[in-house]
Amino acid sequence: MALTVGMDGLFLLVPSWHNLQPLVQHLDGVMQAHYEQVFQNVPNAQLQLSFAGTFMELFVDLMAPVFQLLSSRFGIRPVLILGSLISVLGLELAGFTTQIWHLYLTQGVMFGAGASLLYVAAMSVPAQWFNKRRGLGLSLVSSGAGVGGVVLPFLVTEMNKKLDSAWTYRILGFVCLAGNVITCLLVKEKYPRTKKLKTAEDGEEDPSTSPTKLSETFDFSILKDVNYLIWVISTMVSVMGYFVPFFFLPSYAAHLGYPPSDSTSLTAVMAGCTCIGRIAVGYISDRIGRMNALIICHIISSLAAFLIWTFADTYGTLMAFATVFGLVCSSYFALMSPITATIVGIDLFPTGLSVLLLTNMIPVFGPSIASAIETSVVAYSEPYFSYKMFTGVTFLIGAFILIFLKLKMTKSLFSKI
Repeated sequence: MALTVGMDGLFLLVPSWHNLQPLVQHLDGVMQAHYEQVFQNVPNAQLQLSFAGTFMELFVDLMAPVFQLLSSRFGIRPVLILGSLISVLGLELAGFTTQIWHLYLTQGVMFGAGASLLYVAAMSVPAQWFNKRRGLGLSLVSSGAGVGGVVLPFLVTEMNKKLDSAWTYRILGFVCLAGNVITCLLVKEKYPRTKKLKTAEDGEEDPSTSPTKLSETFDFSILKDVNYLIWVISTMVSVMGYFVPFFFLPSYAAHLGYPPSDSTSLTAVMAGCTCIGRIAVGYISDRIGRMNALIICHIISSLAAFLIWTFADTYGTLMAFATVFGLVCSSYFALMSPITATIVGIDLFPTGLSVLLLTNMIPVFGPSIASAIETSVVAYSEPYFSYKMFTGVTFLIGAFILIFLKLKMTKSLFSKI
């Protein structure tokens, strides 16, 4: 049953993450490059377009507590249905975009809010079915984003060429709808959070009529856990740099003079490598420790930005960066659930995951912050240099914070955790 739920979660992530972490970056990079050409006469179009993905990521994280509240009240299936309808409607309306701010409302707010309900389910439900191999189980689920990211960038590029961006969004909306219908039928909680109250007639009352108090849904004592707060801070810093290459590597390739097909190949390689990397880090983390594995991956991600992307002026070097960075950069999304469960315990895990995702609203501004820095210093440095440094620094600081947390929890640098 655990494997079945895990595969259901993987299937859920393929359609619902077409613009989500990290599948949103795979396609957002392609769509960003496309819309930079469409709105090339708009001042600061690159910066303005980056906010479409930023708003989407913002609402993905913002809706996490809403998911917990709704699922505890009505059960997970109605919430999945609601998320599917909102996300698909957002994509369909994005097809009518004529101004950049239209993308903010459709792709950003609507799709982000709906897909959040799907995403949190995919990250929380499988954790209930795995124990000993939780790292591998959750990494298999999250790898679904990489599976979709291998194929979709090529399809999006071709649809943008032969149709237009309007039909691209509409077709993607129907693809998400088809996949999410199957998912809504298959995903099941092991420990339903709805409560049944006894009645005189049949001994049970419909959960939908059972009042759920906020204090019963969220355990705010988790905010007193210092280890958990340090974990949250480390994720905010490292994830801020994670988004940048996915948004701007295709544009950087275009800046170097490579055609859109080559930019798409870079995006697809990163997507495929994130799929492989998530599964690999899940398998390794069950043996060397989940936090240990995450620290190693953060350090490698930082070195890839500093030592490969910084000197990438040929397509081969760009592909090398896409491969190395893709293999290790998304380890956080594979390990955030098991590490959170390790730090706070399974009883506080739902609240811990919701708060963690809520705080991840801050890192989604990473691409916009990096764009602002790039805009302010572009006259004094080579183009895209700020993006490379921003990525490397944030991952390195995130790794140092995790090392501090590990030492605080275990008192040893080489312990398994």
